Amino acid sequence: MTIVEKARLLRPLIEKASASLSDADAFGAPELFPKWKVGIEYKTGDRIRYGKDLYKVLQNHTSQADWTPDTAVSLYVKVSDPAIEWPDWVQPTGSHDAYMTGDKVSHNEKHWVSQIDNNVWEPGIYGWSER
Repeated sequence: MTIVEKARLLRPLIEKASASLSDADAFGAPELFPKWKVGIEYKTGDRIRYGKDLYKVLQNHTSQADWTPDTAVSLYVKVSDPAIEWPDWVQPTGSHDAYMTGDKVSHNEKHWVSQIDNNVWEPGIYGWSER
């Protein structure tokens, strides 16, 4: 058996084992996750690669060409780099990606900390304190 054949046999096991990684650990090893493809049934919580980025699936669906992870914000959320203390604020699309108490973001050249759970408000409007 060649090394390529062995790798093909191991790939499903690697993908299955990688499902138990935290988002922080998964971010450091996106190659462990399958590439996004059209026509695949994705389940909530699955992680996939799209381009150089890692995404988490937000709801069960079958992928289609016009629902790419970088544009279909109700279906996917980009896994953030845990080394970035103040990631850019992104407008939540619902409770599945709302900010929780203590979450930190950058917005309009300022740093903000969420003061409430399930925060979907823009920093500076409601539910955030400036740091």
